[in-house]
Amino acid sequence: MSEKTPLLHYRLTNSTCSEPRDVCKHSGTKAGRGGRRSKGKPARKLGVVFGVVIPTLLSMFSVVVFLRIGFVVGQAGLYQSIAMFLVAYFIITMTVLSVCAISTNGALDAGGAYYMISRALGPEFGGSIGIMFFFANVCSSALYVLGLVEAVMSNFGIPEGVATVAGPHQVLPSGYWWSLLYGTVLLFLCFIVCLVGAHIYAKAAFIVFLIVATVLVSVFMSFFIVRPIVVILPDTSSLNITSLSTANYSGFQLHTLEGNLLPKYTVDYTTGAMMSFVTVFAVMFNGCTGIMAGSNMSGDLKNPSYSIPRGTLSAVLTTFITYNLLSLLIACSCERYLLQRDYSFLGDINIWPPMVTVGVYSSTMSAAMSNLIGASRILYALSKDNLFGGVLALAKKTSRSGNPWASVLVSWLLIQVVLFTGKLNTIAGIVTIFFLLVYAAVNLACLALEWASAPNFRPSFRCFTWHTCTLGIIGCLLMMFLINAIYAFASIAFMLLLVMLIHYLGPISNWGFISQALIFHQVRKYLLMLDVRKDHVKFWRPQVLLMVANPRSCTRLMTFINDLKKSGLYVLGHVKLGSLDKLPSDPLQSSYVSWLSLVDRLNIKSFVNLTIADSVRQGVQNLLFITGFGAMRPNTLVLGFYDDHTPEDHLQGKILLSTGHGMDEASPSMEPSEQRSLIFPSLRGTEEPKDLQGEEYVSVIADAVKMGKNVTLARYFNHFDREEVLGSGRKIRGHRSKMGPFIDVWPLNLLRPDTHGCVDVCSLFLLQLASVLQETRAWSQARLRLFLCVEAGCSLKKEEDTKLQVMLKELRISAQVQMVPWDQVVALHWQRQQEDEEAEREDGIQEFPNTPPQLADEYICAVNSLVRSHVAPQPAVRFLYLPRPPADTSHYHAYLHHLDLLSRDLGPTLLIHGVTPVVTTDF
Repeated sequence: MSEKTPLLHYRLTNSTCSEPRDVCKHSGTKAGRGGRRSKGKPARKLGVVFGVVIPTLLSMFSVVVFLRIGFVVGQAGLYQSIAMFLVAYFIITMTVLSVCAISTNGALDAGGAYYMISRALGPEFGGSIGIMFFFANVCSSALYVLGLVEAVMSNFGIPEGVATVAGPHQVLPSGYWWSLLYGTVLLFLCFIVCLVGAHIYAKAAFIVFLIVATVLVSVFMSFFIVRPIVVILPDTSSLNITSLSTANYSGFQLHTLEGNLLPKYTVDYTTGAMMSFVTVFAVMFNGCTGIMAGSNMSGDLKNPSYSIPRGTLSAVLTTFITYNLLSLLIACSCERYLLQRDYSFLGDINIWPPMVTVGVYSSTMSAAMSNLIGASRILYALSKDNLFGGVLALAKKTSRSGNPWASVLVSWLLIQVVLFTGKLNTIAGIVTIFFLLVYAAVNLACLALEWASAPNFRPSFRCFTWHTCTLGIIGCLLMMFLINAIYAFASIAFMLLLVMLIHYLGPISNWGFISQALIFHQVRKYLLMLDVRKDHVKFWRPQVLLMVANPRSCTRLMTFINDLKKSGLYVLGHVKLGSLDKLPSDPLQSSYVSWLSLVDRLNIKSFVNLTIADSVRQGVQNLLFITGFGAMRPNTLVLGFYDDHTPEDHLQGKILLSTGHGMDEASPSMEPSEQRSLIFPSLRGTEEPKDLQGEEYVSVIADAVKMGKNVTLARYFNHFDREEVLGSGRKIRGHRSKMGPFIDVWPLNLLRPDTHGCVDVCSLFLLQLASVLQETRAWSQARLRLFLCVEAGCSLKKEEDTKLQVMLKELRISAQVQMVPWDQVVALHWQRQQEDEEAEREDGIQEFPNTPPQLADEYICAVNSLVRSHVAPQPAVRFLYLPRPPADTSHYHAYLHHLDLLSRDLGPTLLIHGVTPVVTTDF
């Protein structure tokens, strides 16, 4: 079943079958894509006790309860021992609360902690943590096997020393290869149990649990039954420790308790290292990191959401009480010297001494099995999610009962390889750090879900807050660096490396990304803080709405506007003609993914806003009204130029696969029929009519100006080659190329030559946009040229020229100013002006004396020739002044005709009309 399956459907298909069992069993309806869930999902057989409580208890007890509890009390004293347990279990409990919260928030599949983290934080984080968790379980299993071999060899192995006399029970040959053989045999027994299935493992674990429980009962009983004795201490001569060879077990004595209350750190007789609070705490904490043993069995539990919280909390509470009660009994009855010089003293004071040895063997064997089956389940979950392609394809195979035998096999082989290293003292520290990093990630996942405030995150377990998650993260990270700072840094670096590898090489998942929820939460908050009433001209930036009729012919303009918008808002708008009244559903939903995929392919930073309307004008009005939020609204409308040019298809022959958000979790690749390509309508042919008429096009411009939007018309950008243009300005051997791209600005209203000066709002807007384009990284080597049309002796005097230079300096705009004489050109206009002076008075148009009908084509063509004559060198783009549309709609056609003549054959050109102040010198 896909993770996008609605919750109602999930509940209906997974509810208890009310029909006869054989009908339920053989219904065999294929769920998911391609029938991947065909022959029935493997039956989940484990409950709270067998699936969670027993594995967690055995994993947390392991050998610490038998071999290290006396070490902790002997070094730290009873007070600090209880304090250590309180701190350790506080950290553990914070993590357990996060585990309980995530596990009770919907369905939980195989993989335990990996599944929780990956579904909350995404595939990159989850996959990297999953790999580390897998290797931690592998190495931990090998560590327990080797520890069991060493325990067996210490009791039954023939001593390697020549002078050492072997006891009657020491019959096993010793040496590296013999130890490897014993470890292989023990590991093979664990492998056979796990290979049969989780239910056999649960039964074996239950038997081991009974043994360990019996041993613990005997240990507690021994404190009350065994009378004071003298214990012979192990030989410490190899460490040059001169001390007594015996110590006393005093039974319950007040003076014994008083002597064990305070800390007394000394040298560890097994390593010769001086102990401290940190080192003792690290050793003790290693025995408390098995809280995920039950969660790892999530794929085999009947009801993970029910079993994991109850089972894990019960196990944690049981171990906490056991450890503290045992510490109290030890402090009351054992002298400190005994605790510091004999870590296996529990066997010496037991009713039947071999009982503790049996407990050590059983708990160690169980811990090895627990880590083996946990590693196999994590590997199986990783393979199902297809994060590493075909590398883990073999691990997907399961038996008829659903047991992932291939994952068990691979895990067993890896553990066998680790066994060849012999001693794992170096790996033991980093294994614990890996576990702590996983716990920190679980807390982080829960914290992220809580902070995101997603409505669907409503776990039935509510005994947690973001404070508990934060404390859990801090506690886990603190313990990592207390145990070994170098290993902690190395593990974090390894995790980040895996994150990057999965991000760039892994497939796209549809699990949902918590980052999106967090970004939404923060963006909403800051959008509300972004007050439009606090806008100021000195913080102005272009916020562009680019109207796109068909992306096939507009890709080059889309990439150019992406440069022009710099750090501002950029929205691609599209109007589809039609009415929802005549359609069965919204036709824009199916094409939205194609637009987003095109945005990804072009590598532009833009939003997409589509609308449906009866006319293009109405659609553009809708987009200008509704696009954006709060102060993040477009202030500039960009339109393609309206001419008779036949559009060119820049996407012809290019099939762009969508980044696909419909991939099922069980599907390694999408079905061919489900692959979504960029489906855009074919371009308009030469003889086909346009969706937009000329008068409506000018009306769109007029509407935008009335709404206070700046307007830009882009022409000939089908000829704009960004790579070629920007490549001309790249540095050659550390020096700027002399033939860098040029940006030409003509700030004068060329269709209104009687305008005095060039410093108005629209002219400054042209300068600002050109400067913004130059400031972008890609156009940083472009040079700005400012062309001023002058009439000899009258239009631009010397003082005005100086004033212009001062203004450019104050605006911090570096531009090369060129004076362009145009006496002959402007004379054509004045001649026509005198001829039509009487007609102008009759029309009564006072606000717009230069309406298009009063401009002769001869004059406009002369202006066009003047602009085209200044092409040495050829500019990359030109910025021209766009006059305001005429007030009389009957002049729209002439207005558009004049714009066509003005910009004809100029190359990539922007005709710009600015209505808002955008520059200031007040900083």
